[in-house]
Amino acid sequence: MQTELSAIVLAAGLGTRMKSRKAKVLHEAGGQALVEHVLDAAGTTVPADRITVVVGHQAEQVRALLAPRGCHFVMQTEQRGTGHAVAMCRGVAPENGWTLLLYGDCPLLTSQTIARLVAAQQRSGAAATLITTVLDDPHGYGRILRAEDGSVAAIVEQKAATPEQLQIREINSGIYCIDSELLWRHIAEIEPNPASGEIYLTDIVEILRRAGKRVEALVLEDASEILGINQRLELAEADRILRARKTKQLMLDGVTIFQPETVAIDAKVEIGQDSVIAAFTQILGKTKIGADCTVGAGTVIRDSVIADGVTIGEYCFVGTSVVETGAQIGPFSRLRLENHVGAGAQIGNFVELKKTRFGAGAKAMHLAYLGDSLVGAGVNIGAGTITCNFDGANKHTTEIGDGVFVGSNSTLVAPVKLEADSYIGAGSVITDPVPGDTLALGRSRQVNKAGWVQRKRAQKPSKD
Repeated sequence: MQTELSAIVLAAGLGTRMKSRKAKVLHEAGGQALVEHVLDAAGTTVPADRITVVVGHQAEQVRALLAPRGCHFVMQTEQRGTGHAVAMCRGVAPENGWTLLLYGDCPLLTSQTIARLVAAQQRSGAAATLITTVLDDPHGYGRILRAEDGSVAAIVEQKAATPEQLQIREINSGIYCIDSELLWRHIAEIEPNPASGEIYLTDIVEILRRAGKRVEALVLEDASEILGINQRLELAEADRILRARKTKQLMLDGVTIFQPETVAIDAKVEIGQDSVIAAFTQILGKTKIGADCTVGAGTVIRDSVIADGVTIGEYCFVGTSVVETGAQIGPFSRLRLENHVGAGAQIGNFVELKKTRFGAGAKAMHLAYLGDSLVGAGVNIGAGTITCNFDGANKHTTEIGDGVFVGSNSTLVAPVKLEADSYIGAGSVITDPVPGDTLALGRSRQVNKAGWVQRKRAQKPSKD
């Protein structure tokens, strides 16, 4: 019978070595806050309502970030060590089954490793199983002391270790799967450290041993998984590893990524089969890209939905927008904010859209700005066209009906409506509604003044 799992995530620390006013667990790597990665990994095996997060520094911000997941929170007002943080969860965290003890600043721990830890605990029948790893340079870490039967006898911290113990290369990760009933029975027995006054969770190993219980270890081959983030250099390394994992998985799933080491793809991004991602792109947030798409070099896409068969050229920006099937964007296009581009539409070089709905098959191929606009199907927007959507106080909408042809260098002063199949002459300033099937011209009549240049030259003063 499967034992019920719960998890406690320690996320109360400030992280002074980060040299930041922001709580450490709120710093981002791989497109998410560190603590979000930990909850993602735990959430594959632990129900959300059995996860308890210990908060402290910037508790409200951490709560706001994680509350939608449905986890519980415990406030650690005074940071007195890891054992104290766990003890604060009594009465909130479930007291049956097994409890995972995790850290909010260890974003590289995978769900697969958590599953292995739980399976090891299930096989062993021990009071607890902890993750260890072997390092070439274990300096700064607590060392694992093994009993004659191979189980874990104790964890000795660097400062308290003897010269012989310092030669041990197996180190403690601090990550446990522990019998919940035994945890809550013995947690209060941890004494404050004489030197620091803090209550260290590592002491639970010796306490369990004294109670006649056995503690086992799962030795992790990939030491990077237990990397805790204490400074910006480690944050950058975690970001690199997370992004490398993401691009590797996408390529295994059928996405072509050129020079993946130059590409930044966030954890929650989804990309369909046979899409091609060029070098130096950034695909961020909760972006979803369909199948058979192409994303050109240097392009940035954030929190957008891209349908199948879309081509996005080089050096484009697409933000919080929807692009439908078969549309073509770029190169050098900017879909700045909350746009919806219809199927088969074309947005060309140096065209910017902002809060614009751009109809199916419509075209704006060069040097245009369309803000707060409703553009119908099959519309042609000439080069240099702009919508004047801001009057200094308020934004206004430009409505362009199906099949409208807007000539080059036109200025559409909102609020204004161009009805279906109307034509706007090049260089026009349009301030009034244009009926359907009508040509609108909003420019001065051309006047040619013969002989004007010669008269102008005659008026120039002599250089002598």
